[in-house]
This record gives sequence, C-alpha cells and structure tokens, in this order.
Amino acid sequence: MNNSLNGKHIVLGISGGIAAYKSAFLLRLLVKKGAEVQVVITPNGKEFITPATLAALSGKPVVSEFFAANTGEWHSHVDLGLWADLMIVAPATASTIGKMANGIADNMLITTYLSAKEQVIVAPAMDLDMWAHPSTRRNVETLKKDGVIIVEPQSGFLASGLTGKGRMEEPEAIVEAAETYFEEIERCNRDLKGRRIVISAGPTYENIDPVRFIGNYSSGKMGFALANECYRRGADVTVVAGPVDRTLTLDAGIRRIDVVSATEMLEAMKEEFAISDIAVMAAAVADYTPAEPLDRKIKREHTDDLVLRLVKNPDIAAELGKEKGERLLIGFALETDNEFENALGKMKRKNLDMIVLNSLRDKGAGMMTDTNKVTIFTSDGKERRYPLKSKKEVASDIADAISTLLVR
Repeated sequence: MNNSLNGKHIVLGISGGIAAYKSAFLLRLLVKKGAEVQVVITPNGKEFITPATLAALSGKPVVSEFFAANTGEWHSHVDLGLWADLMIVAPATASTIGKMANGIADNMLITTYLSAKEQVIVAPAMDLDMWAHPSTRRNVETLKKDGVIIVEPQSGFLASGLTGKGRMEEPEAIVEAAETYFEEIERCNRDLKGRRIVISAGPTYENIDPVRFIGNYSSGKMGFALANECYRRGADVTVVAGPVDRTLTLDAGIRRIDVVSATEMLEAMKEEFAISDIAVMAAAVADYTPAEPLDRKIKREHTDDLVLRLVKNPDIAAELGKEKGERLLIGFALETDNEFENALGKMKRKNLDMIVLNSLRDKGAGMMTDTNKVTIFTSDGKERRYPLKSKKEVASDIADAISTLLVR
C-alpha cells in the first residue's frame, strides 16, 4: 500500500478496556505513517493507560473532559469532528459501542463521535461472551447500518468452550483498515471527476385538493445517498427532489431543485439532462394523477362516496430515453413479483443503460428503510447481485457500476 495516511487528521478514541495498552502501539504506527493524531480518552480509559504516555507519542495534549483541568479551556467536540479526516475508536468496549449506537453522550469520546462528519472505524475489545451477547450484536449492527467500519475482533474461547470473538485486532490490521479506506476514497475521487450528473430522488405528490394528495412511501434516502457518493467522487451533482424526508442532507456543493408533482419533476429533469452527462432516476414517481384536482378542500359531509378519476402521469425515464443520445441513463425498478423479467423489460422499453432492481419481498429493502438489497443490470447483459447493505454502501456499489459504464 502507498502512504495514504500521510498528512491525514485522525481522532483516536480510547475507551476503558485492558486492550488500551495496544492503543499506544496503534498511535505510534499512525504517527509513523505521517498522520496527525488527536487522542480522546474516556475517564475509564485513563485507568488503563496514562494520558502522559499518549501525549508524548502524539505530540498533543490528550482530551478527556469537556473542560481542560488546568486552564478551564473548552474542548469542542464539534471542532474535532470538523478537523478530522477519520475517527478510530480502539479499543471500543461493549459499553462504548452501546453508547455510540444509542446516542448516549455522557463523555467526550461519545460527543465527538456524534459530531463526526468523517468516517469512523471501530475496533471492538471485550470479553468473548460479551461480544456474543445479543445486545452487543444489535448495537454492532446498528453501527454498521450507520456506515461505521467494524474491524472484527480476534477469536478466542467462550466460557462454554466454543470458539468466539472478542480480543481487539492488532494495531497493524487497524492501520491497514484506515489505509484501505483512504485509498478507496482517492480512487473514488478520480472515477467521476468532471462528470455532470442529475439525480431524481423521493416521491411525487399529486394533488386531489389543497390538503390531500396521492403519493407513496419513498423517503429519498437512496437518491440522496447516491448524490453524496457521486459528489465525493468528483462529479458535479444536481438533485431534483420531491417531498423527501426532511432530515436528509446533501453535501455542500450539491445543487438541489425542489419539486412536488411528476410534471414538475419531468420539466426539471429534462432541463438538467440537457446539460448533463448522466441522469439517474432514483425517484419513485407517481404513475397516476387526479384528472381534475380541486382548488377547494373536499368536505366529507357533502358526499357519502368519493370517486376519483385518475390519468397517467408522464413516464420521465422513457421521455429522457428518447433523447439521451450518447449520455447515460440509469433507472430503478421496485418490484413485488417477476422481478428480474420486469426490470429487464423496463430497461429495454425505456432505453436505459442500467437499471437497479430492488424487491419488496426482500426484508430490509425498498422504501422507508436505511438498508437496501439490489441487483444491477446493464444494457450489455451484465448482472451484479449484492447482499443487504446500508443505503450508503449501496450508493457506492451503484457509483462503481456507473464508473464501469463510462469506461466500457
């Protein structure tokens, strides 16, 4: 591997476990690789390794409390999160993992984690039976869904005599995980550089009257995750967003156009696609809209039965497919039956270069989830199947497939 850690800012979080002695070796390796390291240690962590040792190795005072003991200076966890390129928590005890997973911000390490904008790597360390406990497993899975990289602990023997895991991985392996992360970032930053990409995201709402609409359960999470991923790989990204989950955020630098209806989304997508290299139709566009939307609220007491006449909305992907030329057009297919056949048929009918299939029959996939399970088909006949992953990880897989299309 090349020296991808040189010049990187790393927060090293140390919690209170016997494996804390390994953190000194980890810190020395990071510094030797050229990284600038700020140590944040829990109060319990100081029972296992002295801050003086860590400060000597890092060249920086160790942060443990919210206020410095001698000067009363405020230690800003927010500033640490903005400064860092990476956060490593090693060792991460069962208690620390539980607090990270559930947002229990009772020490400086956890508040720093909750403020982190950077990637986080966690190296668990605990009794083997604690690692095997269902509550620990749930907390670890929660961190994985949040995009945290887990460096799996080493194997040993449980009290029952069976083999299990729990011992913190060696510092060299943790450093390797950090190097792999930065090398992947460097690779990703190159593959979409200079490309203009427009991505649709979320649902569309079709008005029945001023207070009611026809819509769907799409949150926009997949489209926003993909937009952030493409932007981080160097693309110039525009998102055409329907009424998405309000908690979703886009990286600074991504342009956002808000729309409500399918007609509005079509107009925005056509305008943006005309000046883009790639369009990704990640939105769940309503297929139908009321034929005669009312400008006044329908009163329940005025009628016992209400019949809505619906008409078809424009097919945005098909419309863009008619005029795509040499540009790339990527679609999504959410299916409940005959998934592969329906997805391939849609790709051909709409003149798509690639289609991302997910099925509502797969638990954890589709709308209103933080995870997805997809199969990617491309027009050259290739097929890629993936296991259930966080939508952030799925976005990376989709961006990889897009990058492959650009060089074929």
